[in-house]
Amino acid sequence: MDNTKIEQVTYLIRELQKEIPEYSELSVPKDPDEAFKLFRALCNVRMPRKVSDKFLAVQDAYLRTLTSEKGITDSADLQPSTVDSRLYVWQGDITTLRCDAIVNAANSQMLGCFRPLHNCIDNMIHTMAGVELRIECDRQMDALRKKYGKDYEQPVSVPMVTPGYNLPAKYVIHVVGPIVMGSLQESHKQKLADCYTHCLEAADAHGCESIAFCCISTGVFMFSADAAAGIAVKTVKEYLNAHPDSKIKRVVFNVFKDRDFALYKNLLGEKNS
Repeated sequence: MDNTKIEQVTYLIRELQKEIPEYSELSVPKDPDEAFKLFRALCNVRMPRKVSDKFLAVQDAYLRTLTSEKGITDSADLQPSTVDSRLYVWQGDITTLRCDAIVNAANSQMLGCFRPLHNCIDNMIHTMAGVELRIECDRQMDALRKKYGKDYEQPVSVPMVTPGYNLPAKYVIHVVGPIVMGSLQESHKQKLADCYTHCLEAADAHGCESIAFCCISTGVFMFSADAAAGIAVKTVKEYLNAHPDSKIKRVVFNVFKDRDFALYKNLLGEKNS
C-alpha cells in the first residue's frame, strides 16, 4: 500500500471514529491489511446518515483502487456454457465482477450486515460499494416504512435495486431469500424460485444485459446448496425461454466454494476440469 492509500485509509478511519466515539481510542494499524479491516469494521457498524463530500471523495478513490488491485473480471470475457450460451458459472469475488447487475443476498432490514467483518456477501458488497449504499437502502426503506408502517420489513423475494457505487457493477439487486428452519418445504422452493424470477424482471426493467447471481439462501439461511442450485438454473432457463425479447444476454452464477463450482458446472452440462 503506497503512501496515498495509507493517508486515505487513515483519514477515513479517523472520520468514522469521530462519528462512532466508542471506537475513537483505537489506533490506526500500520499494516495496510489491518487498517482496511478496521475501516471495514467501522463501516459495518456505521448507521446510515449523511456524510461529507470530502469523505466520499476519499472513500471512493480508496475503494476503487483496492478493487482495481484485486483485479476486475468483465462478464463479457467469461466463457459461456457450451450447451446454453446465455448461462455462465464463475468462481470469484462478486465485488470484482463488471456486469450490469449483481444480486445481493440481503436480510429483511435491507441495510446490509452490521456484524463487523462478517464473512457474508451482504457485508462485502456494502463494504466495497461504500457507505452510500447503506444510505440509499435506508432512503428506500424509509419511504416504504412511511407507506406501510414503522415496523416494515422487506418481504421474501421482493427485490430492491440500487446503484453499485464503487463496485464494477452498475446496479445491485438486493433480495431476501427464504430461511429454511427444519425440513425443506415446497413453499421454500417456490419462494427461492421467485427470488430469481423477480430479480430477472428487475434487471430487465433497468435495461440490464448481464446479471450475476450469488447463491441465494444457501448460507446462514440454510437452504440446501444442491436444491438451491437446481432451482436457480431451472428458473433462469424458464424465464429466458418465456421472454425471448428480454434484454438479458448473460446470466452468471457466482460461486465461492469448489463444491458449488462443480455443482453448477454439472447442472449446466459441463465437464469439470
